[in-house]
Amino acid sequence: MSKIGIIMGSKSDLPIMKDAVDILKGFDIEVEVDIVSAHRTPEKLFDYGKNAHTKGYSVIIAGAGGAAHLPGMIASLSPLPVIGVPIKSSNSIDGWDSVLSILQMPGGVPVATVALNGAKNAGILAAQIIGSSDKCVLDKVIAYKEGLKIMVHKSAEDLK
Repeated sequence: MSKIGIIMGSKSDLPIMKDAVDILKGFDIEVEVDIVSAHRTPEKLFDYGKNAHTKGYSVIIAGAGGAAHLPGMIASLSPLPVIGVPIKSSNSIDGWDSVLSILQMPGGVPVATVALNGAKNAGILAAQIIGSSDKCVLDKVIAYKEGLKIMVHKSAEDLK
């Protein structure tokens, strides 16, 4: 069974990152959440990044605000796919610093980047990655997307 690691730079990121936790639990995907600060706990960051693949993780979702080094540093250390969630934090420049820190990675160190505060989409993307090799998860993603389509059709009908 696949497992997703969700990490964030500080506890203040949890209200945003909870969206990823919730959507993944909805897909019945095991999630482990931790706080790993790129700047305050670099040893923990190195340990997490170098060993995540040996602990059963399939994908890592990393959320960070401000300078947002966490996703890129984890991606530099881990062979797993990393999805970065830029977070508009109290010390952020309208979130752009976080977006650009995660988005503008050098060649060879990819980080899939979702929208500012887009942890829900990070969770869905992680489920889609797992679904590429797990039919049960794939079927749940298909059902989820079908539900989105039904909601839009219902909203359109409600306009009439």
